[in-house]
Amino acid sequence: MNSRLFWKVVSLEARTKMSYRVEFWISAVAAFAADFGVVWFVWMAMFRESGAETIGGWTRDGIIIYYLTVVLVGKLVRYREFTGAISHDIYEGGLNRYLVFPVGYMPYKLAQRIGLQAPRIVQFALLGVIALLLVDIPAETAPTITTIVMAAATIAMAFLLSFMLDYCIHQVAFWADNVWSLDVAKWFVTSLLGGFMLPLSVFPGWAQDIMAWLPFRLLFDLPARVLLHRADAAEWALGLAAGVFWCAALWAAGRVLWRRGSLEYTGVGI
Repeated sequence: MNSRLFWKVVSLEARTKMSYRVEFWISAVAAFAADFGVVWFVWMAMFRESGAETIGGWTRDGIIIYYLTVVLVGKLVRYREFTGAISHDIYEGGLNRYLVFPVGYMPYKLAQRIGLQAPRIVQFALLGVIALLLVDIPAETAPTITTIVMAAATIAMAFLLSFMLDYCIHQVAFWADNVWSLDVAKWFVTSLLGGFMLPLSVFPGWAQDIMAWLPFRLLFDLPARVLLHRADAAEWALGLAAGVFWCAALWAAGRVLWRRGSLEYTGVGI
């Protein structure tokens, strides 16, 4: 797939996403308020009832800022509405048209994913600025040019990793009648072990040692901590390298699944 066509698909999907601007902004603000509101009340209650000054190395204000950052990062890393598209192509026979396209299926889907996510960059920036104005962020955790650049690279890696996870999981549709349960399981596991539900520092040491070898922490925890100055340059570079490794491994697995699954595909849908 040549670069001109790739970015043409990205542009088309972005314009389609922005066709309903009022719905786009209402759903964004409502989702952000719901996610952050639940977290705020839960952690306020935990600190109040426990009487602790810190939990998992985070103060009360620190944990709120962490979750604020994670919720914003999550907007760029994963896209809930897109994850079923690949399996739906297989189930409904829509994959037929992609098989005759002069482009690869995976690059085309990646271009669609980027296009659908691109408008959320504006959401990230706008909601981030509003958060800076409303929340008292300590000087030591305030974003700088360096951390923004480092975080941008980390978020781009996490986005690609999230896409590759979806790509591999939804190709199970070649053999299974429904992959919805796998998608739900993936959503829960990545949220729990990726730092979206809980900061990974609250887990026992042995659990953190295991999670250090898994790709999920690269999705939310690492980008958030980079933005908040909680990850040094060495950890950032190691995290990027690990992300590249996992993306390459999932890409290889996706190719194997595609080759074998396409042999099972009948083209009539179910």
